[in-house]
Amino acid sequence: MTTKEKNISIPALALVNFPVRLVGDSPLICHAWSEKAKKMILQKHMKKATSGKEIRRPAVEFANCLYWLTEKPDLENLTDEEAQEVLAKVIPQSKFGFPTLAFKSAAVDAGYQQKILPVKTTARGAFHVIGEFAEIEGVPTIREDMVKIGMGVAQPAFRAEFKTWATTLNITLNTGAMSVEEVVNLFNVGGFSNGVGDWRPARDGNYGTFHVE
Repeated sequence: MTTKEKNISIPALALVNFPVRLVGDSPLICHAWSEKAKKMILQKHMKKATSGKEIRRPAVEFANCLYWLTEKPDLENLTDEEAQEVLAKVIPQSKFGFPTLAFKSAAVDAGYQQKILPVKTTARGAFHVIGEFAEIEGVPTIREDMVKIGMGVAQPAFRAEFKTWATTLNITLNTGAMSVEEVVNLFNVGGFSNGVGDWRPARDGNYGTFHVE
């Protein structure tokens, strides 16, 4: 038996890179997991004893909710008043981001929900948002809300909010699967119907909505 060699021709992917600028229509609420929160969750799953409730420090909780692109100041050993003073100086000079995956999920989920896409995988493999975080243009401020933490118990939550914001996503697209216009439309629909961040429309809220500029 002989084996005949065959030349297999693999067509090159028709990839294009382009930016998509998004402008917020409602405030963006950030709620990143702090290292302390992740440690507490791990300890709970490992059945390890945890310390009692700590004194609430709104300024520190606010800082921990942000996705810092520049160096985050060490506030753990400061009083809340001292932390507020440090943040007042650092915040205007710092850069912050938001997970790019959240924006892609908003676009892909909305496309499927609005019947623009037959299945979610159509767009998931057709384009990628470059980078882990997209830089958010805007200045974050602290907000306080009452939230339920289970069994009807409520407590104040201190989070970071961008009242006005915008960002630019860098997209890599396989034009053999979708067109640039189709992808841009997905982000526009996703910004209206799904949004990003806490209390977004996809979670029964009206925050984190945006449109393509």
